[in-house]
Amino acid sequence: MSAENLSAENPSADELPLADRLARQIASGGPISVAYYIGEANQHYYATRDPLGADGDFTTAPEISQMFGELVGLALADVWMRSGRRPEAAYVELGPGRGTLAADALRAMERAALASKAHLVETSPSLRDRQSALLPHVIHHDSIDSLPDQGPLLVVANEFFDALPVRQCIRVGDEWRERVVIAREEAGRFIPVAGYRRIESGLPPMANEAPEGAIIESPIVGAGIAYALAHRIARQGGAAILIDYGYEGPALGDTLQAVKAHKFADPFADPGEVDLTTHVDFTVLGNMARQAGLRVHGPVGQGDFLRQLGIDARADQLARSAPARAQNVEIARHRLTDKAEMGTLFKAMAWTHPDWADPAGFGK
Repeated sequence: MSAENLSAENPSADELPLADRLARQIASGGPISVAYYIGEANQHYYATRDPLGADGDFTTAPEISQMFGELVGLALADVWMRSGRRPEAAYVELGPGRGTLAADALRAMERAALASKAHLVETSPSLRDRQSALLPHVIHHDSIDSLPDQGPLLVVANEFFDALPVRQCIRVGDEWRERVVIAREEAGRFIPVAGYRRIESGLPPMANEAPEGAIIESPIVGAGIAYALAHRIARQGGAAILIDYGYEGPALGDTLQAVKAHKFADPFADPGEVDLTTHVDFTVLGNMARQAGLRVHGPVGQGDFLRQLGIDARADQLARSAPARAQNVEIARHRLTDKAEMGTLFKAMAWTHPDWADPAGFGK
């Protein structure tokens, strides 16, 4: 038998589907943590496709309307101007999707006399290609470590933290254990169970009174990134706007969910082929910024945030300039701001350097 045939019948681990690789890993080394499972699944998912739009799995706010990115860009330009127009300010976006938000924000910022280079933190080759086609002069980064270390950072993170791994802890009797994943007999399917590892520390006081089977999520990866980013802003100056769906914790509950083709799916089936997310704990993000010495604004509902920035006036302007699009503009405004749509589940938070002005959008 030729070496080629041997390779075809016995593929290397890297050539196997992710579900098979994870099943092999579990068979040889035991259960894997939910956090590890999320990380591996989403790394593969985003590296192998453009998941956005009608033909993808989900749609984000920047893809709904240009108004979203424009208003975020104007909010950054406004706080920059009222903080002294400091030179060499860099636009930074974490998890920038197709680059739509960046394009809209940068266009609005330039009209406000802030011409900034675009630094996008993105690891997906597919999405990098889409971003480069839209923003020819974009500078890509694998992580925040290589961002400019001189001059203020104007940071946007829209639906970034929700896709990062979280540790799940589950109450078993009078103790807490880390939730882990094991393989089911059916190919491509897994199941979460309580692991053997006892969690001794790091849980909020509410854990003491939690009932049997309760789950607490800990955003270990997101907290680390938020802490490092906040320290960069504390050293260099600047501001950050974080927008995601989530809550003010701590809280009990399993928020892990999967989406495929704009419908909910089983998060423990076909890893790497569905989008995995959890709700963001904005209290943790705010605490990371405060520890770095930044001022924290919000969170407020996305609807209130956009209305304070002037989405109603911008929608009227767009409708008047293109009457044929007026209905679509109104549908988009409603979807972005209404309580029954994205208006309250999605929240906005801002961080600012202590020497910078308060950002717009977070008034009472």
